[in-house]
Amino acid sequence: MTPASPQPRDHGGGVDAAVARFGGAREDWLDLSTGINPVPYPLPAFTAQDWTALPDANAQQALITAARQFWTVPDGAAILPAPGASALIARLPALASPGAVQITPPTYNEHAAAFAAQGWQVGDLPGQARVLVHPNNPDGRLWRAADVDAPLTVIDESFCDVTPSQSLVTLADRPGVVVLKSFGKFWGLAGLRLGFAIATPDMIARLTDLTGPWAVSGPALRIGALALNDADWAEATRRRLDADAARLDALMTARGAEGAGGTSLFRLYLVDDAQAWQDRLARAHVWSRIFPYSGTLLRLGLPAPDRWDQLRDALS
Repeated sequence: MTPASPQPRDHGGGVDAAVARFGGAREDWLDLSTGINPVPYPLPAFTAQDWTALPDANAQQALITAARQFWTVPDGAAILPAPGASALIARLPALASPGAVQITPPTYNEHAAAFAAQGWQVGDLPGQARVLVHPNNPDGRLWRAADVDAPLTVIDESFCDVTPSQSLVTLADRPGVVVLKSFGKFWGLAGLRLGFAIATPDMIARLTDLTGPWAVSGPALRIGALALNDADWAEATRRRLDADAARLDALMTARGAEGAGGTSLFRLYLVDDAQAWQDRLARAHVWSRIFPYSGTLLRLGLPAPDRWDQLRDALS
């Protein structure tokens, strides 16, 4: 008997399908369906060894040292680089015996899928585990230290680098707490596949066993260390993102949308008919994000500096 294929989960992206439906060339489309910084960290010149050698311990340690400094990681916590935050999300449920996990919707759906796949009961009542997406995707909700109240608590800070003062990373040295960081969003290099888990040394040791050796590529180790050591770029990027988020809000509210939250990497709007808005934008080759649980919520990422006119014309 052939096993059933897993059901696809709702995500941003999917521009190829939009092209097939609405036409146009792939390069003409403005993809605002994700929360990825449209001005990525500049890539360095790679060496042949970056591509041909197994990633060495010195390169990994350089990345970990940069991460510890950038996020002000507590001395009692350890850091594990991994091939994307999603790879860590898939493994985190194995850190405890299956029970009930509290995940408050709406939020990033990979957490519920990962826990369910490993036998956990997913709901919104207190249990043996809890997931806090901080700030939340898609509404930007921020959690508090008091919400970290389960024996296993995952704090997903994939979008927290735009608001570092709100980070809960100071809790990462508590037993049972795992803080996740994503490199792809704030630094705009989602294709690099780099993420981090920050937790007590014993939990990081168990996650290391689950991810295996050489999990992060040599180029990712190199770029990650460079970027995390570049505090000036990070600060300038936060200022630009704040300004662009305000610009996007002004553009959308002038067209009748109502702000409903988000971060400076993505904005959430309340509209009369989300599907109609998505279709109207798509006819102008602008791809947006709508949600299967709501007919009135529309999420937009930020255009690149040279693509604002395309969005403005699409809204007109």
